[in-house]
Amino acid sequence: MSRIGVFFAEGYEEIEALTVVDLARRAGIEVRMISVEEKEEAKGSHGICVRMDERLSESDFSKLDMLVLPGGKKGTEGLESCGALMERLDAFYEAGKPVAAICAAPSIFGHRGYLKGRRATSYPSFEDQLAGAQVTHAPAETDDNVITGRGMGCSIPFGLAVVEYLLGKEEAERIAESVVYTG
Repeated sequence: MSRIGVFFAEGYEEIEALTVVDLARRAGIEVRMISVEEKEEAKGSHGICVRMDERLSESDFSKLDMLVLPGGKKGTEGLESCGALMERLDAFYEAGKPVAAICAAPSIFGHRGYLKGRRATSYPSFEDQLAGAQVTHAPAETDDNVITGRGMGCSIPFGLAVVEYLLGKEEAERIAESVVYTG
């Protein structure tokens, strides 16, 4: 069974994070919601609190198949300022394992040099931070082991790209049909 970690910092964009969690779980992917602030709950950018599965210090990255970073300006800043997460993210990327980010969070990939020569998308006001990328305006982009999403309105295509990467196009199409997504 595939297993992903979705990382939460205060101010995360609720729909971006929870759509990935929901779609992945529907597909049978084990999802761990992980607090980088070592809290039992994470408060989103619109005041919605979500109970975490674990804290970053408890996470066994060797058991994760993909790392997912939701956006939200403040949430993205919280993720990027977490040195322990950035070390793990770099190790994952350098090992060729998949990493995914949506909205403001692809800027982290740009700052870390992951996007050079790749197609990538992000929230419009963060496109200038996608260093070296061929910036597209697609809802979601998968380029080798890097998945990026444009924003909250693109959360379903982004979540389906995560499912497709791990379980294939047929499973992503099955999940899309099951939630009546016609995009």
